[in-house]
Amino acid sequence: MRSPGRLFQACSETPYARGMTVPVQRLALHTSDGLSLRAELAAPETPRAAALLCHPHPLHGGNMFAPVVDALFSGLSANGVACLRFNFRGVDGSDGRHDYGQGEQLDVAAGIAHLADQYGDLAIWSMGWSFGADLSLAVAHPRLAGWFAVAPPLKVIDSADMAAGRDDRPTLLAIPEHDQFNPPESATTTTEKWLNTKIVTIPMADHFLAGHLDHVTAAALSLLADCP
Repeated sequence: MRSPGRLFQACSETPYARGMTVPVQRLALHTSDGLSLRAELAAPETPRAAALLCHPHPLHGGNMFAPVVDALFSGLSANGVACLRFNFRGVDGSDGRHDYGQGEQLDVAAGIAHLADQYGDLAIWSMGWSFGADLSLAVAHPRLAGWFAVAPPLKVIDSADMAAGRDDRPTLLAIPEHDQFNPPESATTTTEKWLNTKIVTIPMADHFLAGHLDHVTAAALSLLADCP
């Protein structure tokens, strides 16, 4: 994964992050194994849903300001969805060290739990890009409405162990047409026995989705609209 660079790490000193129209709160998530994770919450005044956003691979420059996560954070919150993004363990101010997809499942669980505590009965969606997509798909929670996974490799952990595949809540996989790691035909084969799972192809895009971020946000909003 290419590094998102310093541009995506810049935040203003006001409650509004760069390019945002919704107040952003900086906070810490606390995992069940005692770690503190750096996080941000974009909180519309009257949210209609909530989403946890999981970033790409930490060992390849991924953090919570990565382009696809950044686009979802701003685009969804501007449409009334409270968005929580965070740095996985060992990344840019978060405690701990990279755990190859194992301990990171506790990080995802901590994010979902925070949203559940913050937003009562509001529908919560687990979302992610690349490594973060796989980690999102791995974790279930009673409060989740479903999953939205962007360019999931379906290899970070065994796809057969991913909770989303065994769950009848809706799962949408947004697969770039020219994904270098898991193209649509491969994703279709891997998930053919998954429950309530759909695949949408993002035309002309590769794994990094440059120039196609609007399509990713539109797919997420479409999923939320279909599943109120």
